[in-house]
Amino acid sequence: MDLLELTLFLVFVSGVLILIPRLRKSDHGKIVQPNFTSQASKSYTKEDVSLHNKRTDCWIIIKDRVYDVTSYVEEHPGGDAILAHAGDDSTEGFFGPQHATRVFDMIEDFFIGHLVK
Repeated sequence: MDLLELTLFLVFVSGVLILIPRLRKSDHGKIVQPNFTSQASKSYTKEDVSLHNKRTDCWIIIKDRVYDVTSYVEEHPGGDAILAHAGDDSTEGFFGPQHATRVFDMIEDFFIGHLVK
């Protein structure tokens, strides 16, 4: 293998590693599938969101944006605190001092749409 072939091979491998979507692991080692529907977001009313208010179907509102956090409920480091505002506005609790800054990036994986008033 000459230098040109080696260089092309390394560029190809680097490109593949960059382009392969990566699954992130939660703090507990379980794989959490990101939600890629944010490009085609929908609009929801507060009444729509209020129907998703349990552990097995949990949506929350943060700053007029709707998130389906159902797949994260069991992994939430704060336990059932995430359910305190299931189906409702969680803005105040989300921006509390208990959350590290990484949650601001992490929450976007669960974005499903905007709240309409």
